[in-house]
Amino acid sequence: MVEHVTEPGWAEVERYLTDVVVRPDAAHQRALASAVEAGMPPIEVAPNAGKLLRMLVQLSGAKRVLEIGTLAGFSSIWMAQGLPDDGTLVTCEFLQQHADVARANVDAAGVGHKVEIRIGAALDTLPMLAGHEPFDFVFIDADKQNDANYLEWAIRLGRAGTVIVMDNVIWDGAILEPERDQLNAPGIVQALEMLGNDPRLDATAIQTVGSKGWDGFAVARVR
Repeated sequence: MVEHVTEPGWAEVERYLTDVVVRPDAAHQRALASAVEAGMPPIEVAPNAGKLLRMLVQLSGAKRVLEIGTLAGFSSIWMAQGLPDDGTLVTCEFLQQHADVARANVDAAGVGHKVEIRIGAALDTLPMLAGHEPFDFVFIDADKQNDANYLEWAIRLGRAGTVIVMDNVIWDGAILEPERDQLNAPGIVQALEMLGNDPRLDATAIQTVGSKGWDGFAVARVR
């Protein structure tokens, strides 16, 4: 497994930007605290990334959002806040205990009426969404070995113009040396190759540094 190590300066700049520009509200702080209290791993997106997701939902004009990987609902809250009041966010979470924490958090944030949590392996729950209204925006942030499978489902459940964001695509540079993390890195590489080669997608990828170490995200648009 890759150890994600941050530099003090990266984390300090992130905290500054969070306090001065991002300005998370009490609901975001509650979600972070609840994750710690529940013993969850600290793998939620950083606040500046969360606000970026909210803005991308707003900029895309999305009314239906799909999230793969819920955890404590931190990113769910950000994206649901970007939806209109009659919008819908469907989020897939493997563990019941995480889903319970997330449900309490989205309800406390006042966006619970927009959020539906599907519990179980996402590759089992995603097919159940087929045949319904397509999603306008998809955020993928779950087990990395299945990134390409999740990307395929994002395309199937989307439409022309659907925006897809995939987190953790740099993985401390392990995409250049997949043998450093044979569990996760090969799946990330497979997804990146799909983003670049699949004619159904137009995509880019951005490197980032911060409290989560050296990482990044990809943004794609379904053609």
